[in-house]
Amino acid sequence: MTTATGPDLRERAETVLATLAGPGARLREDQWVAVQALVEGRRRALVVQRTGWGKSAVYFVATALLREAGAGPTVIVSPLLALMRNQIDAAERAGIRAATVNSANTGDWERTYTAVDAGEVDVLLVSPERLNNPDFRDRVLPRLTASAGMLVVDEAHCVSDWGHDFRPDYRRLRQLIAELPAGIPVLATTATANDRVVVDVTEQLGLGRHDSGDTLVLRGSLDRESLRLSAVRLATPAQRLGWLAEHLDALPGAGIVYTLTIAAAEEVAEFLRERGHPVASYTGKTDPAERLAAEGDLLANRVKALVATSALGMGFDKPDLGFVVHLGAPASPVAYYQQIGRAGRAVERAEVVLLPGREDRDIWAYFASLAFPPEPLVRQTLAVLGDEPLSTAAIETRVDLSRTRLEMLLKVLDSDGAARRVKGGWVTTGQEWVYDRERHQRIAEAREVEQQAMLDYIGTTECRMQFLRRQLDDPAPERCGRCDTCTTPAWSTDVDAGTAAAAQERITRPGIEVAPRKQWPSGMAELGVPVSGRIPAAELAAPGRVIGRLSDIGWGTRLRELVDGTDPDDAPVPKDVLDACVRVLAGWGWEERPVGVVGVGSRTRPHQLDHLARRIADIGRLPLLGTLAPTGPRPEEHANSAQRLAAVWSAFEPPAFGMPAGPVLLVDDVVDTGWTATVAARLLRHAGATAVLPFALAQKG
Repeated sequence: MTTATGPDLRERAETVLATLAGPGARLREDQWVAVQALVEGRRRALVVQRTGWGKSAVYFVATALLREAGAGPTVIVSPLLALMRNQIDAAERAGIRAATVNSANTGDWERTYTAVDAGEVDVLLVSPERLNNPDFRDRVLPRLTASAGMLVVDEAHCVSDWGHDFRPDYRRLRQLIAELPAGIPVLATTATANDRVVVDVTEQLGLGRHDSGDTLVLRGSLDRESLRLSAVRLATPAQRLGWLAEHLDALPGAGIVYTLTIAAAEEVAEFLRERGHPVASYTGKTDPAERLAAEGDLLANRVKALVATSALGMGFDKPDLGFVVHLGAPASPVAYYQQIGRAGRAVERAEVVLLPGREDRDIWAYFASLAFPPEPLVRQTLAVLGDEPLSTAAIETRVDLSRTRLEMLLKVLDSDGAARRVKGGWVTTGQEWVYDRERHQRIAEAREVEQQAMLDYIGTTECRMQFLRRQLDDPAPERCGRCDTCTTPAWSTDVDAGTAAAAQERITRPGIEVAPRKQWPSGMAELGVPVSGRIPAAELAAPGRVIGRLSDIGWGTRLRELVDGTDPDDAPVPKDVLDACVRVLAGWGWEERPVGVVGVGSRTRPHQLDHLARRIADIGRLPLLGTLAPTGPRPEEHANSAQRLAAVWSAFEPPAFGMPAGPVLLVDDVVDTGWTATVAARLLRHAGATAVLPFALAQKG
């Protein structure tokens, strides 16, 4: 195939860009350098540029030029459906025919593959999860590898477990790149990567040493002159929520309010709506159709803000986004900059406000606990794999890892060649695998350094933009002159007493419904538990209630103090918590009033739980029927459903007390996976209770 070169190539590239970005658009110098390297040099390149710089223009322009020269389609590995939608829209504007293969369009896959084979697709967008699908990997990927004209890895920091959004599916890309025919250009792009992540990305993707000349690394300034950075430190969650409610209208345009947890996002959105603000919540648990509708509402400025977790990040493209507020600090400056970089791309001024909380560090610690498993659990996982496929659910009965961590581990083992995903589950390859203990220790230590850097950012008196750019190895020679340390602070810390009181009432409003378990985990027979399938209706627990979640911005801290096991006195439940219990029970609205109260016996806080059950019985004028007595030592804590159910299956004696016909209230301290309540309800239903209503102080998560 032949390709224009030099001035002719640049002129053609500018013409393609004009169809993409409008008449008069011109390539930035680094954009041209990247396009030239990919099209003329067939090189491998890593582009680290801020959001809105035009990374997609590089690969779409390069695609058009390569296709004109007879190259095959460009394959873009893209991590989010929202990002894919934006990329397809952009491609179509440039006259580039784009298609996608992801979990949301399975019915279109065969038609898409046929179109690719027929040369009717210029760009194929693939979700990284497809790379680990056995059918796609074995049937489709070899064809794409053989015919691709270019490979693009979007949001390439996801390949690095040094980065802020590690995704093990990206690990498969190293093998894909290694199998590409000679002369196929590869482009990796990201908006946020410090030096450590740049090195790791080039090594993980097999692009060659980043400092050897094998890979072209283009890094630009991460400064965005529109951003006004501020940190507003307030003492309590109610003050922070009240501040947000009072100042939301003063923030320019429409924007994003980030929270650290799903529970907080939903709670904050509900309060803001109660105060008259048009907002919507957006989390990983939001229905896909609702997420798409929420994105559209923000893009069209029909809402003032989306209250979101990090699920709204990569791929959301709103050039006129006017503000980003964080209610709670992310765990690293790199993650923080990735999120605030969504704002201010096409406006002169965008406000970026951080409202940190004392509880942030507890949340960081929780997410850190989900890191790569220790070596014994990895070895145990490898040991249970054989030549016959085992499903993930079956592996759970033999390895005590949560489903999320187990799936992550299996994907890493797959990409490292020690395991393989096949139809029906996972098998071993028999290849030796080395646990890189030193690397994981360095990552853990780096996480601690990043967390301290985030705390330092909150309290810094130096220029905030300088601080963040230094954390991303993008040193700034001068102060920005815009942030709250360079100028007079833009935001007061005053909060109206009435607004703060309303926020306090909202976040301390007790009562959350807890859905019952309805299905037994798979493979329980292997653990000596004779159940399977759906839980029979005659054994089911009813929907339960708790005061709040341990992650709530209101009740979370108070409940953690009470149930985390650190109270050596096993003291009675305090009055404020007991009052909250009464409010929850009074507002329950059950179809039939309970006929009695049953306590769940505790090995760690027996007096506290006994006091709670007695007080609830006294206040409700109900008989205290008895306590489910624990048997043997306290069951070990386990990470997944199968192991946890096995641990509590025989943890209680059948009730030795009489059970009147009717519903009973089952009182416990903490709901975690729900299996304790499920097993207890089964015992009580067998003993004659017509319904079991689980009630606890708190729910984990």
